[in-house]
Amino acid sequence: MDIGSWVLVYLLTALFWYWILSWGGARWIEGWKSWGIIGWFAGHWNVEQIRFYALIMLILETVWFGAGLYSPTVRMASLN
Repeated sequence: MDIGSWVLVYLLTALFWYWILSWGGARWIEGWKSWGIIGWFAGHWNVEQIRFYALIMLILETVWFGAGLYSPTVRMASLN
């Protein structure tokens, strides 16, 4: 994956997690919708648990993004 695509994918996923954290997305997907959007394990989570998961995912994806900027093998590993 080239750097431009890497940055675009990161920006889209970061925007999604930021929507959940700050713009009311957690309240919108709370309940049965979280099962389909986040995963089967999130179906019974409340708003705060969904927001916490979004924060953890945003932090992990940011670290992975930073590693991918400097190492092409990390970008290729994300495709497999």
